[in-house]
Amino acid sequence: MLNRRHFLGALALSATVSFASIAAAMDKKPFDQKAFDDAQAAGKPILVEVTAPWCPVCKAQAPTLSKLRDEAKFKELVSFNVDFDSQKDLLKKFGVQKQSTLIVFKGKQEVGRSTGVTDPQAITALVGKSI
Repeated sequence: MLNRRHFLGALALSATVSFASIAAAMDKKPFDQKAFDDAQAAGKPILVEVTAPWCPVCKAQAPTLSKLRDEAKFKELVSFNVDFDSQKDLLKKFGVQKQSTLIVFKGKQEVGRSTGVTDPQAITALVGKSI
């Protein structure tokens, strides 16, 4: 039988998980065309993440991407988030049909993309193409 202590514990756990998801999402910069153009013109390594808040694959990719952003070799990486549900114009621009798509650029040149990949080594290798 579910008692008050169990209910409050479950509620606290749920709030913790929600706040962790919000914190992870704050690491990402929403897509901004001017900032994207400036990063391309400067020859920066760029990562475009196409995500959806309901996507379990996107959630599985997030820890690996967050870890990469903290690594010294990726300190110049400029990362943008495209919301799959609300930014349909950008999906068309980038030729994306599914959430959990990662696109990497080296300046103006697209150098790789993947969809639905959660393996940390594969994600690291993909993002590594941008540097």
